Amino acid sequence: MAQIKRTANAVWHGTGKDGSGTLSTQSATLANVPYSFVARFGDGKGTNPEELIAAAHAGCFSMQLSFLLTAAGFPPEELKTGAVLIMESEDRHRRTDPDRQNPRHQR
Repeated sequence: MAQIKRTANAVWHGTGKDGSGTLSTQSATLANVPYSFVARFGDGKGTNPEELIAAAHAGCFSMQLSFLLTAAGFPPEELKTGAVLIMESEDRHRRTDPDRQNPRHQR
């Protein structure tokens, strides 16, 4: 299988709660799209990483389902997929486990 490499960039200015930033992608589909604490954890304008993860999952699922249906002789005219990403934290702090993010990580 051929390797696929896609890139994105984030720029952040200021503190976590009061700052803001922009997101851009290699394809320029996102070009300096604003994001902020309020957009991420409230109803502020702009996008947020969780919204983009949900969109990516919905897009991948729809495309794969289209391939499978077409291969089975049922080419779809339109597929609509929704995705919900729920983020929860414990004790008001998020914890990242390096072993879960990089299985090759050695302690």
